[in-house]
Amino acid sequence: MSDIERYLAAATRENTRRSYQSAIRHFELEWGGFLPASADVIARYLADHAESLSVNTLRARLAALAQWHQTQGFPDPTKTPHVRKMLKGIATLHPATEKRAKPLQLAQLERLAAWLDGQIALAEQAGDARMHLSHLRNRALVLLGFWRGFRSDELSRLCVEHVTIEGSRGMTLFLPRTKGDRALLGTTYKAPALSRLCPVAAYEAWIAAANLTEGPVFRGVDRWGHLSDGGLHSGSFLPLLRALFRAAGVPAPDSYSSHSLRRGFASWANSNGWDVKMLMEYVGWKDVRSAMRYVDAADPFAQHRIESALAATSLAPPSSLPDTVALPSKTAAPIVVPPASLKVETRLSLQLVIKRNSKCVRGMAKARRQIEDFCLSEYAMRCVNKPRTRYELVMPFAHGPELETAIEDLLRKIHSTTDLCNSMAEAVLHDPLTDTYWN
Repeated sequence: MSDIERYLAAATRENTRRSYQSAIRHFELEWGGFLPASADVIARYLADHAESLSVNTLRARLAALAQWHQTQGFPDPTKTPHVRKMLKGIATLHPATEKRAKPLQLAQLERLAAWLDGQIALAEQAGDARMHLSHLRNRALVLLGFWRGFRSDELSRLCVEHVTIEGSRGMTLFLPRTKGDRALLGTTYKAPALSRLCPVAAYEAWIAAANLTEGPVFRGVDRWGHLSDGGLHSGSFLPLLRALFRAAGVPAPDSYSSHSLRRGFASWANSNGWDVKMLMEYVGWKDVRSAMRYVDAADPFAQHRIESALAATSLAPPSSLPDTVALPSKTAAPIVVPPASLKVETRLSLQLVIKRNSKCVRGMAKARRQIEDFCLSEYAMRCVNKPRTRYELVMPFAHGPELETAIEDLLRKIHSTTDLCNSMAEAVLHDPLTDTYWN
């Protein structure tokens, strides 16, 4: 292979190359198509597989066909309006629910870590080198994968020479290539040292037992307790994790995937007060929509809010009754009904002005759209003017600590969202009944 071919090959990920090659084989050999293809042929290919393949799979097949035509110097038939309309029709008639990994909760992580600690102690007592090394590796893999929110391919490519332990503070990890690093500049991560479930201590114990000085961190262990030279393949993490969950007695182990560690950490961080900007910087997401796909709300069914509102509403009397109603019975005591003005929700007005940080940067429209979609929509948002600078919101809280916390959280989310879009926001909330302002 010449230097030119070697550099051209390095520009495409190996997984992407294999996926594209598989798609081309499917089009030519299994379906019987010919390349280069016309838009009508591509449309027939989509129609023949509309019921057997998901829309996302069809999009991946189209990307492979588009790449082949562009590389060979032919017009791209996948970009024609005919093909695009065909794909939209398939998505309409064959909608698919997005499958997401089940998040690993902290209680389940503690259960798994406790089981691994027990297995490590048993293997050490029995002198079983293979099991001792395997479970030390597994404990480090699970704890580091959870607390750093790593994907399986990132764990498989982590190398010893790119990890630095910084005393009792934590560890620094460098990955030369990550999924979101389009410029191939490399990404540096930091993992904290913790009082329990510590990823740093688990990593140090594994490295010391395996006597590793360079190369992949997480490697295979054969039946004799020998380490492989190469790292674990990213595809082996799913069966490995499910086997560990099953052995540790975690309920429904087959419902988890290698992304469960990443989603589990994101949900834990969100429920413990991390704002979106902090979480995105820590995990490495570039788009707030990507972060929202991983985060589970603390009350996903809105049960707590609805039950609280129902409980408060049940105390409120009909508006036509007086404040105190006495039964006609001589023996019955009068029923005291709370005032009809009992407030179980707060209606607020929001003045929102978004400005760009620089004349050369555009992001105001994106910032406003994401604020409306992810910050204001849960409070029955209603825009009241054409420039979209004034809104009415309904918060399901009376005046008190809950309302103050909700407003503080909303303002923090608004400012962090505009920061991510290279903009800044001036947000002022006003309660017209009490003439109270928040900014």
